Parts: sequence; structure tokens; C-alpha cells
Amino acid sequence: MLQQTQTSRIQEKLPLFLKQFPTLRALAESPRGDVVRAWQGIGYNNRAVHLHDLARSVLQNYDGQLPRKIEQLEVLPGIGQYTSHAVACFAFRQHVPVVDVNIHRVLSRIFWKMKNFSDRQDQATAWKVAEKVLPEDAYSWNQAVMDLGAVVCTAAKPLCGHCPVKNYCASAHLEHGSMRRVPAPQSRKRKPEPSYDGIPRRLWRGRIVQALRNAERDRPLAVAELAKAIKPDFRASELPWLIRVVDRLAEDGVVYKVGVHKKLRVSLSAE
Repeated sequence: MLQQTQTSRIQEKLPLFLKQFPTLRALAESPRGDVVRAWQGIGYNNRAVHLHDLARSVLQNYDGQLPRKIEQLEVLPGIGQYTSHAVACFAFRQHVPVVDVNIHRVLSRIFWKMKNFSDRQDQATAWKVAEKVLPEDAYSWNQAVMDLGAVVCTAAKPLCGHCPVKNYCASAHLEHGSMRRVPAPQSRKRKPEPSYDGIPRRLWRGRIVQALRNAERDRPLAVAELAKAIKPDFRASELPWLIRVVDRLAEDGVVYKVGVHKKLRVSLSAE
């Protein structure tokens, strides 16, 4: 839930989500549409799909109990290296390193002389170092280094004068108590996000999902009805574009569709 979503919002949404789905078994046995509806206001809806798929996988393969081994966690839908290690450490108190964006930044700056604020060691190297310096109390250590990066060793304005390890930091400017302010190299321009009528595709996807949430429970919307719900000035010539967006949502498992072209119907739950 916290991926690219404000903590304050998750503090509000998480209790409501857990009230509706108190266990992985409850989540797995719920219709996909209910999970996507409950995800409203949390962010990218495909994360809800991954979580639902994960719950079903855990129910089928581990009797509803989240596995403890990192190798088992990493093959679950939507779980990568960071999340698997974070679960193993913070949920199961295992002695494993955790490298999020904050820890990655802290370790890079401490052990290497970074040229500018945006400079980092590569991910693989950061993980190796994190494992080498891991003390016995990995649970407290990983949280402490994470907090150090979030509060003191921040991305743009590190508070080096308040850092407890400033005397050991390869990137600290000891005379002025801050890292040398070397201009960051110009990053490559990102490809522009696909858009239509001046609106990014992700927002059109969000509008479609929201229109389906607003529909009477589990009632599929005809494509013409869906079109008017997301774009009041929708024109018949725009139908191929809308169908392409719906197709991508269906491929991602966010929506279900029945029929083709003008007879297409879309819903959050399978008919």
C-alpha cells in the first residue's frame, strides 16, 4: 500500500481494509471486485490485483499462512527482493538485510565518496554491504538505518551536522558538515507517459475503475455507458481507443470484459 502513496492516507485506509479482509484466507476467498473496490484511494489498482493473487497463492500452497522463507516469498505475486526481506525481518524477526531507497542512500554515502546528492552505488553492491555490516539485532538495525535515511541522511538536504555517523562517512564534508554540493549530472529524459486528449493513460484507467466502482454492485457497464461515465463528450470515433484501454486493464486482471466492440460489457467481477 505504501508504494508511491502517502503514509497518512495508508494510516486511514489500512484499518478499513483489514476490517473487511482480516486474514489472507478472507482476502483470497473474496471476489476480485470487492478487493478493487476496497482499494479505492490507495493508488495503482494492479497492486490490489497482485495482493489478491498473492492471498490465493498462499491459501492454495501454504494453507493460508504466509511462508517464512525468502525464496518462497519472492515467487509470490507482486513480491520482490526488498519486500521479501522486509517481511522476513520485520514480521518473522529473521537475521536478513533490508535495502529500501533510504538504506541504499545511507550505505552508499557512508562507504563511498559520492559525487553528488543523487549518486548511489548499484543495487547489488548495496545489498552485499548491507549483509556484511548486519549486526545481531537485524530487526532494530534495519529500522534504524531506514529512519536515518528518512530523517537525517535525506536525498536533497542531508542534515550532516546532526548525523551520528558523520565522522565515519566517506561522503561528508567535514569542514562544513555537509556533503559537497556538486551539481548532479543531467539524467536521461524519461519517455513521456502515454496520454489521450491531454490526459495520461493511468488517469483514464483510474476513471474506468472508478466508474465501475460507482456502478450498482457487480453490474457490468456497456461500453457506451462506460464511455459517457469517463468522458461526457465521448465520440463514436473514440471507441477503438477506449477498447484498447479496457483490454489493458483486463490483461492486468483489474477488470473483466464480455463481448466485443459495441457489445462489450465491463465489470470489476466476473459474470
